[in-house]
Formats: sequence, structure tokens, C-alpha cells
Amino acid sequence: MLYAFELSGEHAILPRKEVFACLSMEGLGYREHASYDLCLVLDIEGESIDEKLVFIAGRLAMSHHILKVVDICDVDTDSIISMCDRSDLSGHLSAGQTYVVRAKRIKKYGNINREYIEGRLGGSIFRKGFRANLSNPDVTFRFVMTDMAVFGSVVASVDRGEYEHRAPHKKPFFYPGVLMPRVARAVVNISQVRSGETLFDPFSGTAGILVEAGLVGAHVIGIEVRHMISHGARLNLDAYNADYSQLVGDACRVPLKDSCVDAIVTDPPYGRSAAIKAESLHHLYSDSFAEMYRVLRQGKLAVVVSELNVVDFAENAGFSVLDEFTQKVHKSLTRTYTVLYKD
Repeated sequence: MLYAFELSGEHAILPRKEVFACLSMEGLGYREHASYDLCLVLDIEGESIDEKLVFIAGRLAMSHHILKVVDICDVDTDSIISMCDRSDLSGHLSAGQTYVVRAKRIKKYGNINREYIEGRLGGSIFRKGFRANLSNPDVTFRFVMTDMAVFGSVVASVDRGEYEHRAPHKKPFFYPGVLMPRVARAVVNISQVRSGETLFDPFSGTAGILVEAGLVGAHVIGIEVRHMISHGARLNLDAYNADYSQLVGDACRVPLKDSCVDAIVTDPPYGRSAAIKAESLHHLYSDSFAEMYRVLRQGKLAVVVSELNVVDFAENAGFSVLDEFTQKVHKSLTRTYTVLYKD
């Protein structure tokens, strides 16, 4: 069955990786059917797909809506009219259910008026025997105009406003230079940590990553070398009722047992912090990666966000590198996301 994910435009790769990780975590098989501008169409297989996608939407940060695809056509009037008339809605609307149609243009794709599309599609569905309800419909259809026109019913939507409420400056303790909540949630999702499992951040800072992991039900453990920042991290974790352990300590000497955490997600310092107790940045990375490998359980993932290329440090510690991609934040900052696996 085809499903479309309306992606945010914050990053070219991160939203896709987040979707793939969440599907894998929920045991859903998938293959890429089409990749359009800000719209990813996947052929998904598995049990209770719609139910699992509703759960996944509650975790996603870099998508807007998940659609069960009705049809895909060219972005021109004749193709759209033909698609409207031939569409089979049996898997989307049941007898007696009401509907509404919403159209969206991605960037400058298509020159067709949105109101026209909504009226044309709405009229076609009405002629199939269903009743519209603009204020409180049972089913919402979305028509997304991108490289192609994607028409589908909304399975679930992502509440992106919640991430704005958790913006760093709105938390009890703020310190500049941290990941934004949507980015932090995306990398937590890429780690595939589940509710009830333990996620560890050896460079926890103000606990932005830990807050997002706590909100998906993980027990979180953080280490921060600076006393003031560690105290602030506790304030932030308390504000979101996280199940946490926050320690003042050294990422190169982690006071945890071997193979005791289910996921690691971290954004280590890149030389900006003066409070590094290691001999050098090289020693900090070398020793901390060895500790991350030691405490992570076999078969689990670590996700590292860094300005530096960490592949050599990771492989020297024993990790296998599963994925690596970059994000240009601004002209002087490019983040690298590295996904690691402990064999």
C-alpha cells in the first residue's frame, strides 16, 4: 500500500532518515516508490499499518502529515480532472462518513488554483455518494502539488507546534549553541530507542536531546562536565517530567557498566567549550568513543552530531558506520550526522 509523507523543508536528508528509522522500529517493511520535493511516497507492508503510522506520527518531528495514497498524477488540469473521476475511495471512506478536501502547493509547482482543486475534488467525491463536512469531517483528503500531484487521505498529522513550545529559550535553563528540539527529536528517532529503554548522552549540555528522548518514554542518562550546565539540565528534565539520571562527570571515564544502554545520541563539543578535561580534542573524541562503545549494548545504535568527521574515532573504538550525511546550518557551520552500530 502506498503512503505519502509530507516532509518539512528544514533538511534535505534528515526528515527521510527519521521516517525510515521509525518504520523499521515499528517492524514495517517499506520500499521507496517515489521521492518528490518535500513529499516521500513509500510502499509499506506489515500488520496494522495505519495504527502504527498514527503512533509514528506522535514521534516524528520533520514531517507534517502521513497520507494513504489514493492516486498520483501529473500537475495539470486535465490529468487532475481525470484522476478525480476515476479515483477509488473504498479504502478511504466508508458509507455515512463525511469528508473535506485540502490542497497544498509545494513551492511553485503547478499553476492551478488551490480553491479550484478543492472544489473539483470535493464535487467528485460528492457525486460518489458521500457528504462533505468542512468543519468536522470524518476523513480529510489532501492534494499535494509537487513534482507530481499526490492525492490521499490523512492517516495522521504531526503536532509540530509542540516543538516550538520547547524552543531552547523557553525552557527553564538556556545556554546558546544547542540543537533545536525538532533536530534533537529526529536524531533520537534515528537511534530507534523505544519506550522503556535507556538512552545515554555523554555530552548532555542543557539536556535538549535527553528531553526529547524522555518524551518518547525512554529512561535517559546524561553526563556533563560543567557543574552549572549540569544543574541547568536537571531543571529542564524536571520541567518535562523525564525519567532521568543526570551526572557531573567526564565522558572519557563513564561511571556505567559495560553494555548497559540501548541507544546513544550525542552532540559533542567541537573545541568551542573551555571546560574540556581531556588533554586535547583528539583525546576527548578518542577516549569518549571508546567509552560509548563499551557501555552500548550489542546490536544497538549510536548517533553522533558533530562539526568534525568522527568516522576514524568511531571505527577505532569498534563501531561500524551505517550512515553519514551533512547539514549546512550556515556559512560557518556544517553538521555531520553519523549513525554507528555495535556488532
